Amino acid sequence: QVQLAESGGASVHVGGPLRLSCKASGYSRDWWNVMARFRQGAGEEREMVAALDTDGRPTYSRSVAGRFTIARDSAKETLYLNLNGLKPEDTNTYYCAAGRYVADRTLPSEYTFWGQGTQVTVSP
Repeated sequence: QVQLAESGGASVHVGGPLRLSCKASGYSRDWWNVMARFRQGAGEEREMVAALDTDGRPTYSRSVAGRFTIARDSAKETLYLNLNGLKPEDTNTYYCAAGRYVADRTLPSEYTFWGQGTQVTVSP
């Protein structure tokens, strides 16, 4: 069973930076076609902020484009999200996700595997 272990969440001031990590384990060959980072606030829907496919093509939400960068170290089977220019509205719980047959990267229902979440808090 694939497990996604998350780390890197912290409390920071406006501007950041911060790096979130998501390390995969228990996988078999060709276990994913898209990996992504979502975030969710209390009482809100889960929102995709960045995604990456096996060809290395990234997708970003409008709210983070130009500030966040998604990347993957294949040797370490670890997905990274680099957060720069952090704003108070980026405060959320961030989740790592992966799926083998993801078509619409923005839909949480497309993803099979989820991390436990990591908290990012941005203060003025």
